Amino acid sequence: MPERLLIDHCSPTLAGLKTGNMFPVNVGPGQDICDELRQLNRLLREKGIRVVMLRRNGKKALVYLYRPDYLDRDLRCPAMGDEVLEESEFDPMFTDVEPALAGKKIALFGSYGWGDGQWMRDWEDRCREAGAELAADSVIANEAPGDEETELCKGLGAALA
Repeated sequence: MPERLLIDHCSPTLAGLKTGNMFPVNVGPGQDICDELRQLNRLLREKGIRVVMLRRNGKKALVYLYRPDYLDRDLRCPAMGDEVLEESEFDPMFTDVEPALAGKKIALFGSYGWGDGQWMRDWEDRCREAGAELAADSVIANEAPGDEETELCKGLGAALA
């Protein structure tokens, strides 16, 4: 896999600014994408980065490069306050990117520790109002995500492919 592909698609994650990046990869005849990903994982593991193939369809593969510790933190971060998005870091970041959502296909996931997850319904409405298209039903977990929520999140990735 060309380094340029990783730089073009994954710079924020490589720099530690973002949890992960999903990107398409063209798979050539005879190309062993699985072996290439194993080699990348050997190189990136010590930097706290992993690469997985989420899906393959003929000559295209959907690859996810991510920081497992960031993903764990993000999946365990409950909504704060009274059924609102976490207010000190997440909501300001989301407000900054909200104008760029128009016309984009997105997927939402998160967890909560109290209430019934109203914050997720509000977040979905907010994204739709910004012009985003929800690719699939949002995934929401009460407290920490379990195996079911993890599998549902993989489905979100597939829906975005």
